[in-house]
Amino acid sequence: MFKKILIANRGEIACRVIKTARKMGISTVAIYSDADRNALHVKMADEAVHIGPPPANQSYIVIDKVMAAIKESGAEAVHPGYGFLSENPKFAQALEAAGVAFVGPPVGAIEAMGDKITSKKIAQEAGVSTVPGYMGLIEDADEAVKISGEIGYPVMIKASAGGGGKGMRIAWNDQEAREGFQSSKNEAANSFGDDRIFIEKFVTQPRHIEIQVLCDSHGNGIYLGERECSIQRRNQKVVEEAPSPFLDEATRKAMGEQAVALAKAVGYASAGTVEFIVDGSKNFYFLEMNTRLQVEHPVTELITGIDLVEQMIRVANGEKLTITQDDVKLTGWAIENRLYAEDPYRNFLPSIGRLTAYRPPMEVAAGPLLTNGKWQGAAPEGKTAVRNDTGVYEGGEISMYYDPMIAKLCTWAPTRAEAIEAMRVALDTFEVEGIGHNLPFVAAVMDHPKFVNGEMTTAFIAEEYPEGFEGVELPETSLRGIAAACAAMNRVSEIRRARISGTMDNHERMVGDEWVVTLQGVDFPVTVKADHDGSMVKFDDGASLRVEGDWTPGKSLATMTVDGAPLVIKVGKISGGFRVRSRGADLKVHVRNPRQAELAKLMPEKLPPDTSKMLLCPMPGLVVKIDVQVGDEVQEGQALCTIEAMKMENILRAEKKAVVSKINAEPGSSLAVDEIIMEFE
Repeated sequence: MFKKILIANRGEIACRVIKTARKMGISTVAIYSDADRNALHVKMADEAVHIGPPPANQSYIVIDKVMAAIKESGAEAVHPGYGFLSENPKFAQALEAAGVAFVGPPVGAIEAMGDKITSKKIAQEAGVSTVPGYMGLIEDADEAVKISGEIGYPVMIKASAGGGGKGMRIAWNDQEAREGFQSSKNEAANSFGDDRIFIEKFVTQPRHIEIQVLCDSHGNGIYLGERECSIQRRNQKVVEEAPSPFLDEATRKAMGEQAVALAKAVGYASAGTVEFIVDGSKNFYFLEMNTRLQVEHPVTELITGIDLVEQMIRVANGEKLTITQDDVKLTGWAIENRLYAEDPYRNFLPSIGRLTAYRPPMEVAAGPLLTNGKWQGAAPEGKTAVRNDTGVYEGGEISMYYDPMIAKLCTWAPTRAEAIEAMRVALDTFEVEGIGHNLPFVAAVMDHPKFVNGEMTTAFIAEEYPEGFEGVELPETSLRGIAAACAAMNRVSEIRRARISGTMDNHERMVGDEWVVTLQGVDFPVTVKADHDGSMVKFDDGASLRVEGDWTPGKSLATMTVDGAPLVIKVGKISGGFRVRSRGADLKVHVRNPRQAELAKLMPEKLPPDTSKMLLCPMPGLVVKIDVQVGDEVQEGQALCTIEAMKMENILRAEKKAVVSKINAEPGSSLAVDEIIMEFE
């Protein structure tokens, strides 16, 4: 077995590989850019090598620099993670020439399957059902428009060397095809150093379901079930689960056998993923093969008990698979929510800054069990697992240079309903402050009827949040529970305040029993009666709720029970009450005595400033292009400028007809959130 492995990556995947290598007794080498000098993967590795400036094209994807780090460290093998150089055949060739093992598939398989155009042709030749499209190279935007019209809108414009949602656009007409072609080409060149583009038919109402395969260099290959990855934004997965709530055993078997056959056709050896789109009648079409470890691999590990990173390392060491297809059993259900530094209230635009608080839920091991590759059964009935794969820590920086992923939160349970409930609690427990993030959104998804019923497609976000995510409106039953909890917490705060004032011996006499709790525009007059173990909160309609918990003033997380049901809320102090976050809702909760509540109704509402005649930068980013000039009349939907952030290009468009009166930025300008780009008459 290898004694030392270099991880040619960063962030959570580098940390993930280090954990398995440590378990196997293998020492690890991290590489890092200037921006990652204090990163978690650098701290976790046994040694680390600096490789250059922050931009990936000057550090992490410069093959010569990575090869120099391998030579300096004396590493015998390299795990590429995903993204960066993981599917770059030139990197695999350089390793082979240097006599260093690549923890991934052979160069030929990377070339065949890593290239989206070539993989489509091979799949067609192998008899795998594929989506209609144009597999040749497309020279310019005019040709892209012509091909799109021949295929028939809508079409998907994709980077041949792409992955992770980079270099992908959906076009519904000629204008979008023209703009999408150029943006995809630019993103592909910046992210992968390869700007080749192809176009295929976009299948409406599809589900994105992928098969995990595992092959060795001795001709053995198995599939480890499927993952449902349909909830996506900008073609990037957000929520994944295994197995899929849609597939039946016959479809699973057919997809799995096709995936293995395709892998064997190209001499594949390692872990890989064959992606399909599946329509409502369970017809499936080959989409692409990712010749690397997938971001969402933890859910497969949780339902199979198989450590995919360990298997990749063993295959790279020339070992045979010790697991047969009969050994693979799918037990229970696993769900993964990707935590991104993206603001869901701003259409998921990137957010950067310092993590002033980062406190994930406690990890709990459970799930299927394997020993030496052999099935040992499942975890105790009713037990759930929590897993958090991360590459950050409290006080660390989220950089503008890399993918905005913060963590991958996973839960496992014997049933899908239990896994969802475990995820709800885990999300409510997860504390992240200092940046915009998508925790409220994924929490809302966990309660959405379509997700709960397993009825989602890749159009889920566009269909369910057509105007963007604006937060969650909680039902009255949930509001009552939070109101009762806040009334009880307010009593504790008021007693603390009275003790600090020191004006009376019996401090509790200073705290009244009657309060009005206001949240989400609803007033709840309540009476609070406390005892040694908790409080009884009585509402004006006669209903009562028993509140118990260990919250004390200053704690940012309250773990309570309301009438015996668990309630976890994030708590912040505001004037006259609390900021409460729970189940995707972000609430200002005011707790006032009856006279204060009466006077509060007389206060005028504070209105936000009028920015309707300004184009504000929605994220920290770099101005790539300004499409208009002062004096231009612009129409609704017209492109105004392009902003690049975290390797993604974002076209900002006019919301209504107007005349440009002032432009405050130019190409190359670095802008902060809400900085004024241009103004209108």
